[in-house]
Amino acid sequence: MRTRTLRAWQWMHKWSSVICTASLLLICLTGLPLVFADEIDAWSAPPTVYATVPAGTPNVSLDRLAGIAGRMYPDEVITGIVIDDDEPQVFVSMAPSWPAFTANRRVRHFIAFDAHTGRVIEQSKPEADEPPAVMDLVLSLHRDLFAGLAGELFLATMGLLFVTAVVSGVVLYGPFMRKLDFGTVRDHRSRRIRRLDLHNLLGVITVAWAIVMGTTGVMNELSTPLFAIWQRTDVAAMLAPWRGAPPPSEMDLSSVQGALETAERAAPGMTFTSVTYPGDVNGSPYHYLFWGHGSSNLTSRLFTPVLVDARTGQLTAVVETPWYLHALDVSVPLHFGDYGGLPLKIIWALLDLMTVVVLASGLYLWLSRRQPVVGNRVDALEPMESELGRKSIRRVAE
Repeated sequence: MRTRTLRAWQWMHKWSSVICTASLLLICLTGLPLVFADEIDAWSAPPTVYATVPAGTPNVSLDRLAGIAGRMYPDEVITGIVIDDDEPQVFVSMAPSWPAFTANRRVRHFIAFDAHTGRVIEQSKPEADEPPAVMDLVLSLHRDLFAGLAGELFLATMGLLFVTAVVSGVVLYGPFMRKLDFGTVRDHRSRRIRRLDLHNLLGVITVAWAIVMGTTGVMNELSTPLFAIWQRTDVAAMLAPWRGAPPPSEMDLSSVQGALETAERAAPGMTFTSVTYPGDVNGSPYHYLFWGHGSSNLTSRLFTPVLVDARTGQLTAVVETPWYLHALDVSVPLHFGDYGGLPLKIIWALLDLMTVVVLASGLYLWLSRRQPVVGNRVDALEPMESELGRKSIRRVAE
């Protein structure tokens, strides 16, 4: 590699690292507990007791659960239903009205039902009245710095700079190690040299994981604009025949259970885990929007939306999901290590801690880049300097 090219890569690595390091340290530190979010929630919450039923017992009809919820809160509207595919429970979300929910989504609350008996397990207060859970605060800080879309876009930019820093670091590692054995940490040299070697070694060890985390993190941060693109293109084209028509009132809604069965017939083999009622800005004004996934290890992470006419209960479309939403479906669990259970999460946590060391050591190397010369001793001059021909390095007197 020519000296000018090497200098360009060094410049790219230095400034992309310097700009994103503080943000990435925060992301890594908040991401560590989020890797174990399921385990923390299970440990902190009392166990839920479900009815004991024979194997194969079907779930209670969604119509029955919607009816119970409506009688409990006759002046409110149902905004959606979530069917837990891990535990036998169903959540019915409600809000005072659609205008109130559109203005502030935190007015929503939920009722949790035993999926086999219809017994009410739990009721929540409106989200605006609930004190934020610690893990929710950590997730919000990790996702958007409490700044909404602006925070998501900022962190997406930091993620791109992080990927740039990792790739440029790999490019520089070859020339740096040209005269050293792979993985060498020179313990006999100055503290700065030792930290530089450790920084490079851990950086190479975590390079594949870091690139995956960086790219999936960027995808996750772009979820809001990507979902908006899908709604304004594919969904808008499908809803064109209904444009200008009044949305159905609550009295006009067809059976939600019948709509679920219609979706299941249209997409056999899929497990449907949620339905968004007409009126939600994230759905359709005229349809039940069902979200379902497959049963294999891969397809269980890929979601397919199905639109069912909320007035007639007839199938409108099994929506062809664009590639960027499929990429988003895969990136979310991969980012948090949800594919392989607790063993994979432990590996993710160890790699996360190693990345923290890489980021912290890189910041130290940059902040201490100019060290004083004492007598004949010159500490902490990077070996890269001799490769670039910018300075001649005298032998460090130990």
